[in-house]
Amino acid sequence: MLTRKRDRSAAAGPFASGVLIVVVAALCSAPALAQPGGGELPRTAWGDPDLQGVWDFRSLTPMERPPELAGKAVLTPEEAAVFIEASPYTNWDDRSNPEGRFGLDTDIEHGYNQFWMDFGTDLTADRRTSLVVDPPDGRIPWLPEAERTGGYGDAFSGTLPAGPEDRPLAERCLMGFNSGPPMLPSAYNNSVQIFQTPGRVVVFNEMINSARIIPMDGQPHLPPRIRQWIGDSRGRWEGDTLVVETTNFLRETHFEGSSANLRLVERFTRVGPGELAYEFTAADPEKWSSPWTALIPMTLTDGRIFEYACHEGNYGMVNMLAGARAQEQAEGR
Repeated sequence: MLTRKRDRSAAAGPFASGVLIVVVAALCSAPALAQPGGGELPRTAWGDPDLQGVWDFRSLTPMERPPELAGKAVLTPEEAAVFIEASPYTNWDDRSNPEGRFGLDTDIEHGYNQFWMDFGTDLTADRRTSLVVDPPDGRIPWLPEAERTGGYGDAFSGTLPAGPEDRPLAERCLMGFNSGPPMLPSAYNNSVQIFQTPGRVVVFNEMINSARIIPMDGQPHLPPRIRQWIGDSRGRWEGDTLVVETTNFLRETHFEGSSANLRLVERFTRVGPGELAYEFTAADPEKWSSPWTALIPMTLTDGRIFEYACHEGNYGMVNMLAGARAQEQAEGR
């Protein structure tokens, strides 16, 4: 797998940093924002709910409810403390495990990876046992015949790659595995910055520095023949909730094993001065028996978005392709 990490050096990647500065400067030139007062949530100068800022969505709450917690939607404070302590992400650098989390040498695995891991330290505030809130069992409703894979990295699993194009998008530094859409808590780079103008909303993820520019003017989706890795997003307001509908995905996106027919509806609702409720509903009749919904809390932070350094020259891709050729030779192909 390619090395992917958050590079906090101001000197790293001057081109990417310069592009980011230009984008931020341009988007932040929108009119001044109204300040919250009298218990009211903040609004922009043109009256829309103000969702702008850098939001942190780290969480130790798993996407699906673990089988051993079947029937238990919420943990008690005591149970939550035990769950957190037992989490492999809490104990990522626990060298008392002689084999390491992936069966690798402990010194190599933990010494190499620990410094950039940022899973978070807690469950959701309501101590849910899954980010999935519908169906009520906290599980993704897979069809019996569907391929059960996770994230964005398994579209080509089980095949020998002829070239880099046959490897998943995250390994090729083209799409983040938690930047979405939809956005999911992961090992690091769990930050997103939202910008607003009267006719557009921009969702800018720290992972891959991916930016979605979402029209809010009612224009239709792209024709079905035009497909994109991050799909085609269109936004609207329903009361104080920003609703973003995304279609026109490519097969390679492969969110949680989805096909190109994935239809995604995201909802962003500011529920407090420093709290944002991020909810998404995913539907794909080829993979799931019904649409399913996850709810992920986000917290306003005074931090900033950093450059994401996912660069060429990494020997991981060379090694994977060389390994594929060696396997073919061993199998007489």
